[in-house]
Amino acid sequence: MSREIVEAAESILDKPVQVLDHGFVTLVEYMGGDASIVKAARNCVGITDEVRTREEDVSLIRYLLRNKHTSPFEFVEMIFHMKMPVFVARQMIRHRTASVSEASARYSPVKEEFYIPDKHHINFQSALNNQGGMWVAPEEIQHRFQEIEEYLARASFEAYNTFIGKEPSVQILEKDVFDGLVTSGGIARETARIMLPLAMYTSWYWKMDLHNLMHLLKLRMDSHAQSEIREYANIMFTMAKKVAPITMEAFEDFELFSMTLTKDDIAAITSLRNHAKKGTDDDDVLKRFKTRREKAEFLEKITELGLLDLLYAKHP
Repeated sequence: MSREIVEAAESILDKPVQVLDHGFVTLVEYMGGDASIVKAARNCVGITDEVRTREEDVSLIRYLLRNKHTSPFEFVEMIFHMKMPVFVARQMIRHRTASVSEASARYSPVKEEFYIPDKHHINFQSALNNQGGMWVAPEEIQHRFQEIEEYLARASFEAYNTFIGKEPSVQILEKDVFDGLVTSGGIARETARIMLPLAMYTSWYWKMDLHNLMHLLKLRMDSHAQSEIREYANIMFTMAKKVAPITMEAFEDFELFSMTLTKDDIAAITSLRNHAKKGTDDDDVLKRFKTRREKAEFLEKITELGLLDLLYAKHP
């Protein structure tokens, strides 16, 4: 069986897309596409050589994704070359289903590249979501944050350079001490690197199958995810659409832009629909939720569904 070639994916191979100030995402290789998913799925039921129409292939892929039959999607793999701030990399590495080869600061000196966030990334802490920001900070605070962040990053890098024995632009050691350090070969890079901040850039090769990539994208393209990692996820999503367009369209329909209703959500919506007839109190509808977060998520859902007015409908 010949390797599946996807022309749209071939057109973007080895073409980096810039992210943030110094970062990028590049699709360097892929294996398989929509046709590979179809073949793997039909093999389960003993159909290996029967030709089907495109409409049947689309229907099958959408059925598989809609009903959580995920193993056929693992027969598509993508390899990305990415460069990102360390704090973004640490968020991505939580997705433990990837194969990763990261550049090591033990073997070679770190480049003077660090991330300074744009103003729109600098927000006040959210009172509702411990993970992220909410309100835009005043411009004066944004500007000071950028200034101090750049100062600290440069100072850390100067200290790092000094202790590995490279001539820094700002001398932080007495000349005789620095000369002795250089003569001795400098502090080991594996130790000196601990001075560097999370804003420094790292790079890696990242291999992941499509099933697990969709899980990553579902979480990291979400509006609650940190804005910097969303930028990387959005580009990975665009590249995945080139490799498996039918699958990624189904992913948009059934996962990315979908909504999950819990048992309590369904019961609460049913109560709301019978709100006027049964005389249900607003508080009674919301009391079924066991935590404040569950209640807040329910309110978000009914707002999106256009049902929020039912909660505040007046009893007859």
